[in-house]
Amino acid sequence: MIDNLLKEIGTPQTIGITGHIRPDGDCVGSVLGMYAYLSNVYKDAKIKVFLEQPPMIYSYLKGYDLIDTTFAYPGQFDVFIALDSGDIERIDAAGKLFLGSKKSICIDHHVSNTGYGDVSHVAPDASSTCEILTHMFEDEYMDVEVAKALYTGIAHDTGVFRYSCVTPETFAALEKLIKYDFDGSKITDETFYQKTYVQNQLLGRTLLESILFMDGKCIAGYVDRKAMEFYEATPQDFEGIVNQLQMTKGVEVAIFMYETGTLEFKVSMRSNGKVNVADVASYFGGGGHVRAAGCNMNGTFHDVLNNLSLHIERQLEAL
Repeated sequence: MIDNLLKEIGTPQTIGITGHIRPDGDCVGSVLGMYAYLSNVYKDAKIKVFLEQPPMIYSYLKGYDLIDTTFAYPGQFDVFIALDSGDIERIDAAGKLFLGSKKSICIDHHVSNTGYGDVSHVAPDASSTCEILTHMFEDEYMDVEVAKALYTGIAHDTGVFRYSCVTPETFAALEKLIKYDFDGSKITDETFYQKTYVQNQLLGRTLLESILFMDGKCIAGYVDRKAMEFYEATPQDFEGIVNQLQMTKGVEVAIFMYETGTLEFKVSMRSNGKVNVADVASYFGGGGHVRAAGCNMNGTFHDVLNNLSLHIERQLEAL
């Protein structure tokens, strides 16, 4: 665990920062929050951010326009920091830079994270990686740009402060952040609630074609490649669909998946408390949290659903 982040980082001349593939709000917020913070601390250091291109909804954050999506760097970093990634495979192309650095640091909140890099700080009870960073960062180097980024990540990973992962420590972090002059309501409205027309079309289609099974305790929906091509959809357009499925009355587990290749699916799961979906996802090589997890699986939609159902049903029967 990390007691003093700046002491751990030391006095580097070059710093690299990355997050997981298909970056969500907490990933983008923690990566750009770290960038803004370290820019205030190490004014003469070269700080590079490597990330898959995040949605434009996050373009208000400092450093967004400096994100390097090529993952190309000719030298060795003094320090390289991986954020919000449960394992090194999820930082994908940045893994080589991370492993090749003089010092590698991992900071995360996923329960499936067993720790990687030279130094790791994993706090599975935290609502988000941004919450962890809020408590780590020293007030002396905080400013409104750092606060906006961290607030964004906490808002997204807590479902705008309504998920069960919210704790007193989460509100303590928010108390620290909202002292800065920014419009939190605008951030949540424009990055969490607001959807494009295509996103609403995909949501409507998924809900209409969803399957309720296991005596109404599970619901599942998916989008295939044909539909993705018709709507010219990207994975970013599926944000929030699984959460909407989860809100179905009587449901314990919601499953959403989209086709990433021939007989290949990206699976997202949400639990209302009785099922540990992190355990289910881990069995299939994925991970996440007790109530929110995901994995990649092969087969037809029904093959994948049958395999997941077996593990979900075992947990429900054990209650």
